[in-house]
This record gives sequence, structure tokens and C-alpha cells, in this order.
Amino acid sequence: MIKSVKPLLPILYSFRRCPYAMRARLAIFKSGIEVELREITLKNKPPEMLELSAKGTVPVLQLTDGKVIDESLMIMEWTAEQRPDCDELKNASNCEVRALIKINDFEFKKNLDNYKYSVRFPEKSMQEYRQDGEIFLQRLEDKLVNDYLFGETMSFADLAIFPFVRQFAFVDKAWFDSAPYSRLKAWLARCLASQEFQSIMEKYPEWVVDRNQRITFGGDFK
Repeated sequence: MIKSVKPLLPILYSFRRCPYAMRARLAIFKSGIEVELREITLKNKPPEMLELSAKGTVPVLQLTDGKVIDESLMIMEWTAEQRPDCDELKNASNCEVRALIKINDFEFKKNLDNYKYSVRFPEKSMQEYRQDGEIFLQRLEDKLVNDYLFGETMSFADLAIFPFVRQFAFVDKAWFDSAPYSRLKAWLARCLASQEFQSIMEKYPEWVVDRNQRITFGGDFK
């Protein structure tokens, strides 16, 4: 057993392309909380992470008091609690926000996986799985009367949802570019071009314990 030591900074285990890890990094970036970032590969999960969370999924956040948070939405909620004056995180407990995120996490994510990995699920065609996912795309299209889901600025809901829409869009980018969701496509483009997304998608080397490497992330709260 690996002896767990309380860290000087919160430690975030992350995988760059995972949408759950993306939204945790986005919330941390917006909050300005400084963490130690440990970029992993899913084929080589470090035992230090597995000791903290046997699920073996990212993100995993170890706080300085030793507490472990291993659900992305809970990490986002934690950042909102630490920075209640951060505008982009203020509507975290809004009932409509939570309802939309719930649909994303439990309905759309399933449709996304079926669409992306349709060869594993021969019960339907790839196109049929895409149509299932389009129900949520249309919901977002109808919701986007402003630049973002809940107004003119990025909010908790945008941070939580757009990494999954990004993944859906890139399954067949040519189809998505021609799809009749003009407001959704503009919203996604804004999110992808944002400073938040550009910053959290910087590439880092894989964390390996005996290299004694320490990469910090965030910490720009004003």
C-alpha cells in the first residue's frame, strides 16, 4: 500500500482528452485555484491515483486536507464553493442548470458513446445513434437565445456541457459542420476559441512518480 501524504497544493489527476477531466480543469481555471496537475494515460494509470480512487477514472482531486473528490461535477462544485464571487461559477446550484447537466450526463453521454463506438453496439446504426444524440443538440439550439446557455457570458452549465458536445461534433465533423444547428455551432466555436479552453488543453508530459516532476495549473484568480 502506498502511504498517502497530505499535499501542499490540491493534486489533480487528469487525462487531457477526457471530457470529464476537461470540465474539471475548466472550473479550476476559472476559479483561479492553483493545483498540482498530474497528467496520466489511461493505459498506464499510476498506483498513486488508484490508491486514492479505486474507480480508476479521471479526474481525481486530492485536497490539502487529504480529502479525495473523484467525480468531475463534484470537483466543479468544490471550485464554486471556494470562489463564490466567480461569475462563471455562480449558477452552479440553479435548478435549470442542474437539470440540463443531468440530461447531458445521463442521456446525452450514453448516446454519445453509442454514436462514437457504434461498432460495439450493433443494435442500431451509427446514424440512428446520432439521431438519438440530436435530441439534446436541438434542446441546446433552442436554449441558445444568447451567446451562452444562460446569458451573454460563459457559465457553470457551459463549462460542464460543452466538452461533451465537442466530442459529439468531432465523431463526424463534416456532418456536424453541415448540420442545421447554427446557434449551437457558433456557441461551440466560441467555447473552443476561449482563453479557458486554450489554456486547459495545453499539452503536458505524462506524470511519473520517480521523475520528481511538479507541474502547477491555475492560480490566476483575481
